[in-house]
Amino acid sequence: MSFAGVLLKPLLEVFEVVTIHYFEYGCDFSFSGESHDFWEFLCVDKGEVEVVAGEVPHTLKRGDIIFHEPDEFHCLTANHRVAPNLVVVSFRCDSPAMDFFRGRILTVDDRSRELLARIIAEAGKAFRDPLDDPYQTHMELREDIPVGALQAIRLYLELLLLHLLRQFDGQSRIPTAGETVRRRKDESDYHRVVAYLEEHLSCRLTLEQIARETMLGRSRLQQLIRRYHDCGVMELFARLKTDCARQLIRENRLNFTEIADLLGYSSIHYFSRQFKKQTGMTPSEYSSSIKGRSERRDA
Repeated sequence: MSFAGVLLKPLLEVFEVVTIHYFEYGCDFSFSGESHDFWEFLCVDKGEVEVVAGEVPHTLKRGDIIFHEPDEFHCLTANHRVAPNLVVVSFRCDSPAMDFFRGRILTVDDRSRELLARIIAEAGKAFRDPLDDPYQTHMELREDIPVGALQAIRLYLELLLLHLLRQFDGQSRIPTAGETVRRRKDESDYHRVVAYLEEHLSCRLTLEQIARETMLGRSRLQQLIRRYHDCGVMELFARLKTDCARQLIRENRLNFTEIADLLGYSSIHYFSRQFKKQTGMTPSEYSSSIKGRSERRDA
């Protein structure tokens, strides 16, 4: 019996990552622009942002992803109302299939969000510097980089591009009826849970209360959240509170005591401890870091 292998020819091959960023900008942030000889995409995780690609202005909202081809000038500005969270990844890829992304603005789905989250998570483990410096031009590897972290970044990035290409170019495998029903049920349950948590950020919830109000069993609830976020339900609730606090700090309309009250913390001291637990910084330190970025921009 003789065997014949199948050559695995890549459709898309990313051979270099230039920068990987997760930005939390203030609502007054602006970037005057740049162009470079590699690809870059920007995805709005929260809020909205004004982007110019070439000479064309665009307003991008949550879930929008824009691709900038090599040598295309691009700049961005926050809208002075909502403080945006952005994922920005720049990379080199010479594959002809990248032509599909020229001038494209797409909308990411849950699978794309998952892949973006994995890219950011692996980058956080692989690179020494934080991922929120908009003026960073190169990334230094950690000495204790996890095994395979760089390959994981490459694979997740290639999977993201392939997923978007299939999703918007009509080349996806048609799922079975059973797969479609299960996926829609999971997505519906997940979005119902997250919506409930986001609507009750000012409350002190328990796991039992969340399960009861979202009509899910505790094990199903925990399994669902761990699938999408790799954490438990209560940890996700704490993260959402902190995310909201960070956005409120960046919008600079409320003081720390007012933010603590709005989010249901028993005291400003407890709020500060929980904020530092989630971010590694106190609210004051975080606020100073945001102001520092703006001052650096204006210098």
